[in-house]
Amino acid sequence: MRVNDENRVITLAIETSCDETACAVLENGRKVLANEVYTQIEIHQTFGGVVPEIASRNHLEKISEVIDKALTDAGIGFSDVDQIAVTYGPGLVGALLVGLSTAKGLAYALDKPLIPVNHIEGHVAANYIAHEGLKPPFACLIVSGGHTHLVDVKDYSTFEIIGRTRDDAAGEAFDKIARTLGLGYPGGPLIDKLAREGNPLAIQFPRAMLEGENLDFSFSGLKSAVLNYLNSCRMKNIEINVPDVCASFQHAVVQVLKIKAEQALKQTGYDTLVLAGGVAANSSLRDVLKTIPGINLYYPPIGLCTDNAAMIGSAGYYSARSGHVGTLMTNAVPNLKIGERKF
Repeated sequence: MRVNDENRVITLAIETSCDETACAVLENGRKVLANEVYTQIEIHQTFGGVVPEIASRNHLEKISEVIDKALTDAGIGFSDVDQIAVTYGPGLVGALLVGLSTAKGLAYALDKPLIPVNHIEGHVAANYIAHEGLKPPFACLIVSGGHTHLVDVKDYSTFEIIGRTRDDAAGEAFDKIARTLGLGYPGGPLIDKLAREGNPLAIQFPRAMLEGENLDFSFSGLKSAVLNYLNSCRMKNIEINVPDVCASFQHAVVQVLKIKAEQALKQTGYDTLVLAGGVAANSSLRDVLKTIPGINLYYPPIGLCTDNAAMIGSAGYYSARSGHVGTLMTNAVPNLKIGERKF
């Protein structure tokens, strides 16, 4: 890693794991000089979810434009860049390959290190950007469309999963319930908004796997219970109070997440809980976690909860400091797990 005369390390970061084409420029892993995101949400809303082939094609169309815009916003050129960080997993393989191939080309042309980054570790690192004094170790609750994990973050590049979902991720359940209610995509923000108008105690939906000290999650039963409730109402011509359904479903999810997070803090002995992932934007989840006594709670601003390249740049900076540097042979790993190094 080359450090320039001002003792600055400039990271150019690229993120294309799903349906956002993003590029960011960071100084020393925490100061964001530019964070450009092109989202495909409007395109995929027609289909009720992300269509991988369409996502890949749109990444190809937009990535050069997004990189140019990030460099312009940061006021730098390619010659000022010290390293290239890029998401190489987990995610949609076609989408990942667009970003990774672009990053490889830049690393080769500029003769700069290529830093492969785990997308989920990037979500954790979003908190380093938002909170200057935050540093490991701490317990982290990662909640997104594809992942629900409790992680012992031992240092910037060492992660131990201590709890995970055994079936649906919490964010996936939000999207499926929203689709069934006809709310649209993405489901999480829409349910969160409607839940504020409903009664969270109106319907008693189940909470799974709360026995003992097990830190794993299960949301498939809850999802099925909500779907069964809706189908029963429709068969009996009972009017569905959508805000009450949203509030009751969300309350069930959030209470499980809180209980498990509290157990994780007790088991690890930490007093710091970090929230990460797209569902970290959920207002009810934030409010409920604040009620856990005696902890320091950190979460990113809304703009850093969803997929972006700034978080990839921050994770890449710390990964490079730990000596985790890729090569031009590095490939996409769609099912990459947090803490794994496959490059």
